[in-house]
Amino acid sequence: MRHSSQQSQLDGVLLVDKAPGMTSHDVVAVTRRSLNTKKVGHCGTLDPMATGLLIVVIGKATKIQDLLMAEDKEYEGTIRLGATTSTQDREGQILEEKPVPELTREQVEEAFNAFRGDFFQMPPMVSAIKKDGVPLYKLARQGKEVEREPRLVHVFHHAITRFESPEIDFRVLCSKGFYVRTYAHDIGQKLGCGAHLAGLRRTRSGKFDLSRAVSFQQLKEGPVADLHAAMLSLPEVSRLRGV
Repeated sequence: MRHSSQQSQLDGVLLVDKAPGMTSHDVVAVTRRSLNTKKVGHCGTLDPMATGLLIVVIGKATKIQDLLMAEDKEYEGTIRLGATTSTQDREGQILEEKPVPELTREQVEEAFNAFRGDFFQMPPMVSAIKKDGVPLYKLARQGKEVEREPRLVHVFHHAITRFESPEIDFRVLCSKGFYVRTYAHDIGQKLGCGAHLAGLRRTRSGKFDLSRAVSFQQLKEGPVADLHAAMLSLPEVSRLRGV
């Protein structure tokens, strides 16, 4: 009983490097089992295809979940030119294929530059935004498409790290509510050949990065003492955020 009582007082933030092929909810479920605690949430959903930083909040840290979700994010990704998909990423069905023209790096830079600073982004149908209480992705699975309101987003910085047609590797620092797969889709439209997101990794969220993250394997199989040691306490989180 004493062990159970100790577990119920577990409060803090655990940074997890999510592996591909699992949902963010899967990470939360494994955290609950590994730490023997029920009050667990996550900040900022990562699609099953995506890897990287998932902020897991435990105990009293769930009260600052919204604050942590509201911070800027940094991603590394790969765009594949020449095909648009139903989900705007590699996991969807191909809707249209077009030949990729001979593009210069300058032309690619120009397309990226069109999406800098403040601009409006149309949320994809495969998203958690709700329409009349129903998440859009559930409607999308039924083959339905509904009107969505464009959202104001912000790109603070981007960099093209590799361009070997038909692939573009990039890094982007963006505001909350930003859809990287829509970014990839829109850049493909700008270049006239269509595109989808072929890979995605979140490297930073607010002041948190992967340097203190545990792998999913460690989360699932590692000693509990190691997970406790990796957790950030609430005072540490406040200091990191500068509040």
